[in-house]
Amino acid sequence: MTLRFYDSATAEVRDFVPLVPGQATVYYCGATVQGSPHVGHVRSAIVFDQLTRWLAYRGYETLVVRNVTDIDDKILAKSADSFEPGFVPEGTYLPREQWFALAYRYEQEFETAYETLGVQRPTYEPRATGHITEMHELIARLIERGHAYPAEDGSGDVYFDVRSWPEYGSLTRQRIDDMQAATDADPRGKRDPRDFALWKGYKEGEPETASWPSPWGRGRPGWHLECSAMATKYLGPRFDIHGGGLDLRFPHHENELAQSTAAGDGFANFWMHNGMVTFEGEKMSKSIGNVVSPAEMLELASPRVVRYYLGQAHYRSVLDYRPTSLQEAAAAVERIDGFIAKAGAKLGAAAGGSAADDGARSASSVRVPDPVPAAFAAAMDDDLNIPQALAALHEAVRRGNTALAEAASPATLATVRATLNEVLAMTAVLGLDAAGGGSPTAKDDAADRALGVLVAAQLEARAEARAARDWAAADAIRDRLTAAGITVEDHADGATWSLAQPQITTTGTGA
Repeated sequence: MTLRFYDSATAEVRDFVPLVPGQATVYYCGATVQGSPHVGHVRSAIVFDQLTRWLAYRGYETLVVRNVTDIDDKILAKSADSFEPGFVPEGTYLPREQWFALAYRYEQEFETAYETLGVQRPTYEPRATGHITEMHELIARLIERGHAYPAEDGSGDVYFDVRSWPEYGSLTRQRIDDMQAATDADPRGKRDPRDFALWKGYKEGEPETASWPSPWGRGRPGWHLECSAMATKYLGPRFDIHGGGLDLRFPHHENELAQSTAAGDGFANFWMHNGMVTFEGEKMSKSIGNVVSPAEMLELASPRVVRYYLGQAHYRSVLDYRPTSLQEAAAAVERIDGFIAKAGAKLGAAAGGSAADDGARSASSVRVPDPVPAAFAAAMDDDLNIPQALAALHEAVRRGNTALAEAASPATLATVRATLNEVLAMTAVLGLDAAGGGSPTAKDDAADRALGVLVAAQLEARAEARAARDWAAADAIRDRLTAAGITVEDHADGATWSLAQPQITTTGTGA
């Protein structure tokens, strides 16, 4: 089946035909590092991680760029707010935390959240402050073409002239006269209130470190300009996919599209936008106290459970959070892990070795996936239909558990082995193998093997005690394993084990 994605610009699902056969170029908006990551940031990152993983699985050589906006009005404002009287001599401007230090601190928080939840690093992650030259060049091109102008009020601002570009509003299908005024700069120097800032002149009282020389005077770039300059710097004047959250369609992506195409660049072939995260049907808002952060979710559940929850819906749909959401996700992950553990134990026992020697590896130990089932592939090809892909995954788990319940035979073991490989392949493609701190190391594999050997020895001792009808000794062994977080299940042909999932409560969710 041909890969097909929904294009926000044309409002239709289209065949994905890359500009260069065999290659896929993707730019998606990263963080404006003016605060800790919120759940919307993380959902967006997981969505585009799923996309790029699937493109790579389908054989495309992927080039992925995710930006960091490290200069912005909000960053400067938060830095200025960190000033404390008495910290410095009276009348001296010096915040407790400089704007660039604040931005870098929050950038590290984002990186930690991404890594914890298994979001792959992009090919490159440029910072806005490292691309001022490219931004100057783009502004100059727009002025030369008659689509931008320096403000006549001496402020040093430079604006994009929205009425000079007839296609302005095409991405969001709006008429200029119906749009609200742009609020990114003082309107006094604008020809039209909707004109947006490409360059913001330096203002007295701002830190000089947050300004750069330019042909129009010292200043800093406008937010929208930054992404256009960075995307074309690394992906060229035309590339395959531009992505981000639905809240970025206007004005950010609309303005990116306008300034880039007005400058003569083809820009993105596809625009893909992920839906928002709500709390019991309402928009999350600090003012009403219903915000649940990724950090709070990670206090309630494991990284794999959080990733499963944030990545389970269709990317274009709203993802609604409820107090039971993580419990439901945990139950789903537990079903998957339970099958992996039981299948591995069965295959290991049949081969005369420990469970860890064969299929009982955790999903995180699989780096090169086997072929995925046809139903899973068809779902992913169809506009990244994750709900249907997960249905295929859970159907494989159900089928595998049915085979495990049957009496052991070469045919049954072959079915278990094939199903286990399919499940591991699907979890790897979905990134459920990577959540929890990144890919495994040799040390992790050694620990898995050691655990498997130790548990196998305990189960063998328990089997001997049961055969001797020493029920007290058998129960004592089971109790020790349970206390260590290991679940033992007895079957007609022996016992299997798995790591127990932690209990999840909803304390602290803000509900």
